[in-house]
Amino acid sequence: MTVFAAPNRPRLPAGFAVGLDLASIEDVQRSINAHADRYLHRVYTRRELDDCRNADGTPNARRLAARFAAKESTMKALRVADEALPWRSIGVRSDGFGRPSIELTGRAEELAYRRGVSALDVSLTHEGPFAAAVVVAQFGGAR
Repeated sequence: MTVFAAPNRPRLPAGFAVGLDLASIEDVQRSINAHADRYLHRVYTRRELDDCRNADGTPNARRLAARFAAKESTMKALRVADEALPWRSIGVRSDGFGRPSIELTGRAEELAYRRGVSALDVSLTHEGPFAAAVVVAQFGGAR
């Protein structure tokens, strides 16, 4: 869980928002094949690309699709409306046990702060031709 804490942040009533997304692994693979590094470096952070390589160094579309779904789910949980967020301002990190967490930077981090997000949690999965992610945003309450 990623926590956003600022020393003078006002306390807000606690609440939650959930974002869910399903991504086609085949669509991600097609984007990799068609646009290669241009696509990869526009959508994914350096850490995500490093974490999602096959043994031969090629991008793993299945793992990248799960991260794409997490980015979409995060935008839904943050209640992004007309704000344009760069894909790379939302990243998925894995700890030493493989547990994922959301890392926000730049405009995504600023939006989370403005919305009063105190924590985010994420779950990823992939099965067959799809990858999915669920993100829960906690608003206020936690400090």
